[in-house]
Amino acid sequence: MSTPPSPPGAERADGSSVQIGALVPLTRPGWVEAGQHLLAGLELAVRDVNDAGGILGRPIELVVRDTAADPERAAAAVDELARMGVAALAGEYHSVVARAAATRADAVGLPFLCSSAVLDALTEQPTNGVSPARAKPGAWDGVSPARVEPRAWGRVARLAPPQSRGWQIYADHLIGAGHSRIAVAAQPSVYWATGTRILRDYLAPRGGSVIELDMSVLDPAALCDELVAHRATALLLLVGHPEPAVPIVKSVRRDQRLAEIMIGAPAGQPEFAEWATLLGDDGAAIPFLRYLPDHLTPLGARVEKVLREQLAEAPSFVAFEGYDTIAVLADMLRTHGVDRARIAEAWPRVAVEGTRGQIQFSRTPGISVWQWARAPIQVVDRDPAEPDRLRVLHTG
Repeated sequence: MSTPPSPPGAERADGSSVQIGALVPLTRPGWVEAGQHLLAGLELAVRDVNDAGGILGRPIELVVRDTAADPERAAAAVDELARMGVAALAGEYHSVVARAAATRADAVGLPFLCSSAVLDALTEQPTNGVSPARAKPGAWDGVSPARVEPRAWGRVARLAPPQSRGWQIYADHLIGAGHSRIAVAAQPSVYWATGTRILRDYLAPRGGSVIELDMSVLDPAALCDELVAHRATALLLLVGHPEPAVPIVKSVRRDQRLAEIMIGAPAGQPEFAEWATLLGDDGAAIPFLRYLPDHLTPLGARVEKVLREQLAEAPSFVAFEGYDTIAVLADMLRTHGVDRARIAEAWPRVAVEGTRGQIQFSRTPGISVWQWARAPIQVVDRDPAEPDRLRVLHTG
């Protein structure tokens, strides 16, 4: 007599590991250094959870899949991980890739805590799948969980702040620094296009303007000519790293006509050590967004020390996002078990002390997933006097 297999994510008492799938960009054209930091944070948190006894005596096993910044590859990995029976999905850095993964995870019923991606519309529609047997007719409005029974659920949540909030804070920094004629050097992408729209909509009522320069048709020398012609006071790099971001910075820095222009990179390209290695002094004084508080929690201070030793460099905010992702999922698994439906129901009841503050999720108007509304945001740059040191310029 054969025993039918357990359904994916079902409770098991056989002492086997609790599997969590992890999506991480580890090869080009993905941002490999970001992926390495994200994975380091995820793995350290798994070790800490297992050293503390795991999930009710069962160890966590991280099942890693390289997305290589490819949305189709990420969606296929979600299907594979779902078939393997992972309890939940974690990770991903690139917003466009995370959107594909989130949409697929929602479709197959796999809870997904996205670590780093910031697109407001992380899914095509709100992941507000209220269980029909549990929802009050007409109760769910896609925003306020208070109007639904406590067990209303959505399958996708996110730690990183939404792009609209972060890029508006970045725009505040531009205004405060006296910049009103902003040029964006952009490549075709929904992420860059959304960022440009956020900047334009926020700056226009405040006297600012945004000039779009298409890097699919311009080379760095032609870009410099356009910046001079438009009398731009700031150039924002809405492009990939290291190409074409690094050649653009070198070209602008060497053009005497642009000696006074500010270069910015809201997406965070200068965060990682490779930026300083490739650009040296040219990579300093380029403000970018990072998602750290002014002071880490005691847990964060300990994690920072361990990650610094492990990475042989200062951990980026992405590494802390990775750690916090597992900290949240481990707490949910201890409390609610490994059944996917119960995990998905639990987002509004999360209250976990992470490396960067207490993490709680809520529904935010215009955001398609459960959101950590108080995720910290800073505008920082590399100090021209000491490019390995980061300076905090603005806090949102």
